[in-house]
Amino acid sequence: MGRINLLPISVANLIAAGEVVDRPASAVKELMENAIDAGATRVTVEIQHGGVTLMRVSDNGQGISPEDLPLAIKRHATSKIKEAKDLDAISTLGFRGEALAAIASVSDLRIFSKTPDAAFGAMLEVHPGKEPTVTEQGCPDGTTVLVENLFANIPARRKFLKKDQTEAMAVTANVEKIALSHPEVAFRLIIDGSVRLETAGDGNLMSAVYAVMGKEFSQKLISIEGENEGIKVAGLIGRTDYYKGNRNWENCYLNGRYVKSKTVTAAVEQAYTSYLPPERFPACVLFLTIDPSRVDVNVHPAKLEVKFSNEKPVFDAVYYTVRSALENDTTRPTFSLGQRLSEPQKPRVSEARVPVEDGKRESLSSRQLSYDQLGKVQRQPEVKDRMTAAEYRRLGRDEPHPKTPPTFVKQGGLNIPMTQTPPPPKQEAKAEKPVPKMPTETETPILPEYRIVGEVFHSYVIVEVGEKLLLIDKHAAHERILFEGLKANLAKAEVVSQMLLLPLEVMLTRGEVGALEEYRSELEKIGFAIEFGKQTLTVSAIPEGIESGAVADMLSTMAERILTGTGSVKLTRDILFEKALYQAACKAAIKAGREYADGHVEWIVGKLMELPDITFCPHGRPVAMELTHKTIDGQFDRMGF
Repeated sequence: MGRINLLPISVANLIAAGEVVDRPASAVKELMENAIDAGATRVTVEIQHGGVTLMRVSDNGQGISPEDLPLAIKRHATSKIKEAKDLDAISTLGFRGEALAAIASVSDLRIFSKTPDAAFGAMLEVHPGKEPTVTEQGCPDGTTVLVENLFANIPARRKFLKKDQTEAMAVTANVEKIALSHPEVAFRLIIDGSVRLETAGDGNLMSAVYAVMGKEFSQKLISIEGENEGIKVAGLIGRTDYYKGNRNWENCYLNGRYVKSKTVTAAVEQAYTSYLPPERFPACVLFLTIDPSRVDVNVHPAKLEVKFSNEKPVFDAVYYTVRSALENDTTRPTFSLGQRLSEPQKPRVSEARVPVEDGKRESLSSRQLSYDQLGKVQRQPEVKDRMTAAEYRRLGRDEPHPKTPPTFVKQGGLNIPMTQTPPPPKQEAKAEKPVPKMPTETETPILPEYRIVGEVFHSYVIVEVGEKLLLIDKHAAHERILFEGLKANLAKAEVVSQMLLLPLEVMLTRGEVGALEEYRSELEKIGFAIEFGKQTLTVSAIPEGIESGAVADMLSTMAERILTGTGSVKLTRDILFEKALYQAACKAAIKAGREYADGHVEWIVGKLMELPDITFCPHGRPVAMELTHKTIDGQFDRMGF
């Protein structure tokens, strides 16, 4: 007797359903995608008890005709594609024809639908193991899918569901991601009778972001737009002062579909190198538009994973678009003084998941700043009551002395000149310091009028600039200025190799060796000389500034990024050099908590005025924070006076 069994259709459907519908959230996702493909402009999602007892998805799309309703729940029955070649250029969210069949096999399902040209609608009702029935029904244009008693016929599957609250959170996450992908569609989410999310559907991405992600997120965004080899990148990325402890706030959409791509994730995170603290991740809503023939979305039933025909142009498009936006951003973080008691703000319904301030605020410091309203650019008078040397000795502390940053910094065994070292102290501060970031023969930058008010705690410099007050971290500011100078010198310098007395043997896998050999010319351009074996690389020359002990890890990282489509040879080398540069800059920068001559502080403030795009140090800490005149007046109830 044979051992191979041909499974009945009912059993095969249950197995297939497990790949498409594993929890209420996945069913809601499939139904919402069907609604969008049907041309809906309004979609309402309602669930009860986490979606286990009830899920209802209603739309105003083109609807389904009565004769098509029975076919809609058949496996691989779809209106999205007709023949095999259609799989090469999929432009719809759904195409597999499995969602409704999977849902119908594990729940009690009813579909109400009406096409705009029909006088009446129809209702399809189906229960597991029974034949579906279609009856005439009065209903509005569009489709409503009602799913009840999910997994009632599969107790083993149902017992693996989480608590109702957890399942509801998963549904909310899927609704939010789809709502962001289509700001032209108005979405509403109702959980146990309470409206939890509502978007305007006005086509404005910022409006959708505000409704989904909240007010705080929407106020700290940078618009981006770029293109590389026919791949368009657009959307919003979080400023460098808005980062998260995980990747949950990184949202990527490919041709309107939410996807998870290692290539895109790596490109975004590497673009934030030297802008974020370690182990912190950016927030973004990215939209990639690419020819459907260059990407395969038919990889997994959930359609979250995609394959690109060539990852490199995708990586480059995302990386350089995001990096350019960050480098051109001049927005500095602002002080948060808390919410005023006299002006309480009620949270929006869609912000219910975001913690709301309780109306309390910290009391302002009793210290007051006195300054000359007429003096726009002048030195603050010297403080006459500084401690004497005897007083310092009595407190067991060394008397501070002005310290000039070193002229050279050790990096990779080399002495690198620090060309941005502050000048020696001057007797008087100049009103303007017209030294442009990229000096030319004919152009001189127009600096804003500013006045150095003073320094507190030997760490922070207070500067008045127009109608704003800047609080500058002198160490972070100096560190970034030095780093930008070193990076500019690195970009201008020619690639120099250093020959090794004894060649290095680097063991890699066959795949890694093959990946690097394919990029032999790029490796030579950045200073490597390598002989390739089957699983061994013989390195006889390395880029200047790289220590020999770091070569194996560097080559291994390059190979991994090439194989996974998450980087390139040159970019890996540049990132490694950048990390070495900002470590050098950190050591060379003046230190917080120490007293330095006025000339040092004046030079740093002057450079900061010349370079408004310097907003964060290479470790991700803010260089300066802003507080507007209007905000201060509001805290003292001086508005309108």
